[in-house]
Amino acid sequence: MSGSELAIGILVLVSAFLSMAAGIGIVRFPDVLTRLHAGTKPQVLGLATVLLAISIADPHWGVITTAILVLTFQLLTQPMTAHMLGRSAYRTEHLRRDLLIEDVLARDIDTRGIGT
Repeated sequence: MSGSELAIGILVLVSAFLSMAAGIGIVRFPDVLTRLHAGTKPQVLGLATVLLAISIADPHWGVITTAILVLTFQLLTQPMTAHMLGRSAYRTEHLRRDLLIEDVLARDIDTRGIGT
């Protein structure tokens, strides 16, 4: 077994662990906001590690540029998607207010009348 095969195996295992952690967090966490956190952070890191493993396994320009594009678009869209889902959950009362440490959005909505 060569060093690159060992690195690929480790990266795939790390990616599998991160994806599993995201799935467990989505099932186990109590409300939408914490589930969003569990679903976005490990998922992006898991995708990055598996794309790195793919790039190591087949180091051609086409594969590497495709992996970079996939990761770039994921990094650009995932935070915005989580933000919009969180705002939607907040506005439709699908969250547990007792778990919020500081409700900045409610203060901003009350003060400025934003989003009413």
